[in-house]
Amino acid sequence: MSEGARRIRRAARLLLIDEQERLLLIRFAPPTRRAFWCGVGGECDPDEDYHAAAVRELFEETGLSVGNCGPEIARRTDDFITLEGEPVTSDERFFCVRTTSFTPDSAGHTDLERALIKEFRWFTAAELAEWHEPVFPVNILDLLQAERAT
Repeated sequence: MSEGARRIRRAARLLLIDEQERLLLIRFAPPTRRAFWCGVGGECDPDEDYHAAAVRELFEETGLSVGNCGPEIARRTDDFITLEGEPVTSDERFFCVRTTSFTPDSAGHTDLERALIKEFRWFTAAELAEWHEPVFPVNILDLLQAERAT
């Protein structure tokens, strides 16, 4: 890869919505940057498609097992620096899973996730609109609104 070129980081992201229309988010608190919240999801394994990655990431990060995450509902790309310090261009695909509220199980977390994940929380749209810490993606409320309209 040439200097300045970024690796394409394929990732599956989930809007995990409970019966009260709340969205589950994860609070990451890296030691070298401001804490932030984002939804369940992560990078696809090398030969894994987005759907399979969504199912796997959902189970690894929350303990919730589903056979299918449904159709892709959104896609976005962005340039950012990973928690490991690597500059990447993301290619993220979003899926929606509806469930009943539950307490996530962190047994499947990696060592890095154990070090950085500090909290899980179910958010209403109103809470997200007023939240005091960064939430990613920045258009998450638009994604929720579009999902509710379907």
